[in-house]
Amino acid sequence: MNGPIIFIGLFIVLGIIFSNGKGSFLIAGYNTMHKKEKEKHDTVSLCKFMGKAMFSIAFSMAFWVLSDAFKIKWLFYVGLVLFLCIMVFIIIYTNTGNRFKK
Repeated sequence: MNGPIIFIGLFIVLGIIFSNGKGSFLIAGYNTMHKKEKEKHDTVSLCKFMGKAMFSIAFSMAFWVLSDAFKIKWLFYVGLVLFLCIMVFIIIYTNTGNRFKK
């Protein structure tokens, strides 16, 4: 039970960092771009979106902890489906539509 709580805390801390528009070096793919390519992207809006994503992931993982604490198995499945849906949404949203280009 301590493992998910630690990860929830980590995602909340990352969410706070990203929500302040900082920590772009932690975003996979963005940190490996060349400097000229990074200048074409709106770093602050990308970080703020990733902050919201981290909070959403932490929220979905909270269902796992609640499932374990109250011994309610269906809460785990709700959290798992929510987690997977959030991950799919993040991948599709960030990679389509040039949303974070300047």
